[in-house]
Amino acid sequence: MLRIHFTADDLARTRVAATIGAAAETYYSLEMLSRRSLAVPFRHWRTKVTGRLPQDAEPLTALMPDRGPGLDLLALAGDSPDIDQAVDTLLRAPRARVRRELEAVAFDSVHSSWARTVAEGDGEARRQLATALAACHRVTVGPYWSAARSRLEAVRAQYARTFLETGVEGLLATLCPPLVRWSAPVLEVRYPRPVDVHLGGRGLVLAPTVFSWRELSLLYDPYDEESVPRLTVPAVTDTANGSTLWHDGTGTDAGEALGALLGRTRAAALRLLVDGCGTTELAGRLGITPAAASQHTKALRGAGLITTSRRGGSVLHVTTALGRELIGGMRERARKGGRS
Repeated sequence: MLRIHFTADDLARTRVAATIGAAAETYYSLEMLSRRSLAVPFRHWRTKVTGRLPQDAEPLTALMPDRGPGLDLLALAGDSPDIDQAVDTLLRAPRARVRRELEAVAFDSVHSSWARTVAEGDGEARRQLATALAACHRVTVGPYWSAARSRLEAVRAQYARTFLETGVEGLLATLCPPLVRWSAPVLEVRYPRPVDVHLGGRGLVLAPTVFSWRELSLLYDPYDEESVPRLTVPAVTDTANGSTLWHDGTGTDAGEALGALLGRTRAAALRLLVDGCGTTELAGRLGITPAAASQHTKALRGAGLITTSRRGGSVLHVTTALGRELIGGMRERARKGGRS
């Protein structure tokens, strides 16, 4: 049993994250892929990805533990939904943090020497690990990330509604039953070993995750008293909300339907902006001028399908939850052959 102790300050500082990030979800997906038996909502996904991991993914798959807790890639690669940004964060992670994370994991004798090489700060080993992370993501998470993020946004919106109606204690009381029980001021979570965590005024971040099934994890750095612990909560709770995630979007029917609604170029822009990019990058990927790309983003923003934020002298366009729902709805309609 995991027992998380709250104070009044902790309750006031509890919040919900959008995601644990592309890197951590990738590692969770590898953990799930390695299991002998798999819950029904994930079996179709495993069928699609089994045997497709390339050789350059091996440095990450080698860091799956022999037993006990796995590697905390959230601590090493951050919570960005963009895998490229996550890879860059991993490459720049402090050597002491990498060593600390790896030393806490129980690797088998075959892979312990590789883990030690990474932990000791070998630059080439770190680059191989970063390359492996990107390679794994391309197969196990990337093709389904748009639909997955829509599901995460839906869970986050549900938490927000519960919070507005019942407050933070109401949210904790209804969080992932029967795995979680709120017995004020302690949140009791089904866990493989007894652990007591006192938040000490830092609060708690609730983080919905796609690649988990009926299990929660507490991610925190025991060496950093300022870091806020994160409790991962499964976003896939049944076959219905899991079955819509595993369509890679390569079929033409969904793309043609979205193109008929928005125009082919604008529809392509909406799909490309799921993971976010700037106007110049968008123009290059669409093969149009930056001025034309700007017109498309203006129209999509006006329809509430993307948001635009400024970072210094550049802008970042990202598909909104409404935009992702539109993409996902078109895919689901195409999957069902257009039947309502």
